[in-house]
Amino acid sequence: MAKKKYYAVARGHKPGIYKEWYGENGAESQINGFAGALYKGFSSLKEAEVWFSEVRKSGLETGNWKLETGNSKAKKKSGAKKKKCENRCSKSETDQQDTKRVFIYTDGGCINNPGPGGYGVVLLYRKHRRELFGGFRRTTNNRMELMACIVGLNALKWKCSVTLYSDSKYVVNGIEKGWARRWRANLWMRNETEAAENADLWEQLLCRCQAHDVKFVWVKGHAGNRENECCDKLATLSASKKDLPPDEAYESGRTKVKPELFDET
Repeated sequence: MAKKKYYAVARGHKPGIYKEWYGENGAESQINGFAGALYKGFSSLKEAEVWFSEVRKSGLETGNWKLETGNSKAKKKSGAKKKKCENRCSKSETDQQDTKRVFIYTDGGCINNPGPGGYGVVLLYRKHRRELFGGFRRTTNNRMELMACIVGLNALKWKCSVTLYSDSKYVVNGIEKGWARRWRANLWMRNETEAAENADLWEQLLCRCQAHDVKFVWVKGHAGNRENECCDKLATLSASKKDLPPDEAYESGRTKVKPELFDET
């Protein structure tokens, strides 16, 4: 089977033809959270252009259509009701078969660094969307980036397959390149003389990741990604609020040691 190299998005946040599936400029970000997205993968640019043109001419990009999977053909919705799964299996069996695929966007920052800080989170699951946010009176940019990821993963009630988008290379590389796990194995030391910063939050994030199947993906900040921009606004608004609570670990200087995990509300 030929490898898919081009992805045509006829109906999504930004219709067009994309060379990448993942990432800020990939096709996946154009269909995440878009109800009834219409897209397909192709092995050549010409095939993608022909399909995209035909769909646009037919008007299907504005119709009541859906795709079963990324590579399946579009099928028009009918008025007939689907057969109930309860006739074949119990609800618990259905839940086990249903892979809980969740997309999480995060951002965090400070007014000055260190200074008042905030974080913003957007969770997407099927047609559901949820926003989370919060802040502290004195903290750092990196701590708020980490906190956003922790809060997002902490909101999940069941084990999920998660794609987590962050514009922080510090966070993404810390997980994907195994830095945080190595620091933890070395008792939160980066090397023989330097302690790892924000060990308290890295410990929490690693624990959350162990509970789910998580893939961290870097996206460029302030580059037009709708959900990333939303997270940025939530973080900025949170940092601007009055009477913010203290980031107790940061203010007490306990960020380079492994304290007890925070009790989150």
